[in-house]
Amino acid sequence: MDQKINLTSAEHAQIWGAYQNASLMTCVMKYFNEKVEDEEIKPVIQDALSMVESHLEKLKQLFEKENYPLPVGFTDEDVNTDAPRLYSDNFFLQYVFQMGMLGMGAFSQAISMSTREDIYLFFSDGFREYNALHQKASLVSLTKGLYNRPPTIPTPTEVDFVKKQSFLTGWFGERRPLTAMEIANLFSNIQRNSLGVATLTGFQQVAKSKEVTKYITRGIEIAKKHINVFSSVLNEGNVPVPGGSDAMVTDTSQVSPFSDKLMMTHVTAMITIGISFYGMSISTNIRRDLVTHYTRLSGEIALYSEDGANIMIDNGWLEEPPRMVDRNELANK
Repeated sequence: MDQKINLTSAEHAQIWGAYQNASLMTCVMKYFNEKVEDEEIKPVIQDALSMVESHLEKLKQLFEKENYPLPVGFTDEDVNTDAPRLYSDNFFLQYVFQMGMLGMGAFSQAISMSTREDIYLFFSDGFREYNALHQKASLVSLTKGLYNRPPTIPTPTEVDFVKKQSFLTGWFGERRPLTAMEIANLFSNIQRNSLGVATLTGFQQVAKSKEVTKYITRGIEIAKKHINVFSSVLNEGNVPVPGGSDAMVTDTSQVSPFSDKLMMTHVTAMITIGISFYGMSISTNIRRDLVTHYTRLSGEIALYSEDGANIMIDNGWLEEPPRMVDRNELANK
């Protein structure tokens, strides 16, 4: 008889997080699929929905196989596909584009933390699916003229080396021109924050709870502030700044397509993603003023995230992830 290999803590954490994400995305994609009209964008949304539904089913089977309790996650009770259109088709496309990129990042990390073959294969296959989805969304965006290409820089004429410590500075006096990586990070962080503003603007219009509405409004203000900070750096360096996304949200406000629980979870997940990308920007940026910006803004959204977690705890919405047993608690019993 083959000896059963138990899941490692890393694998358990990864499939639990993947289940939460797949259940949330299934709700979101069901609504998008019901509302999308553009014939070129519709297949992208349908592919995204099929993918996350498939992931959800495979993850359910994994939990059942291990005799682990199935996470609650999100269900049909958290989405109303009959609600009026809240976002444009362009928003749907940009959302799936980012979804593909973030999915590749999450699943590549999960692959590196997986040792059991079935878990490794699930995340490997999922990575390829996210990659295909991202490519399809990219091609449709390019075809429709909606793809916001990152800026280009003049072609170098020679290889050079840094000769002065002033290359690192940026707080005072004359700042050196931005490197290609610094431009790429600033541009991408503006794009993600802009999509975040559009997402939260829609949530703000339909949230039922005044507390949730107030929290989301604060998130919009923070995201706009971050966009302004990053845009000012690009403007100072005479680098083009990506445009906003206000036109991607309709004026509907009567019926919400999503539960307050789903929207709050979505907002806090976006904060986590933002912090991770700011951390990556710190590690790949050299100019000190940029590192200072990212560090300060990361602290700001970390505090915002904690306030969101408190709201979710008070409402019974924050599902506890897998954790080690409390030995002292067991001993006291």
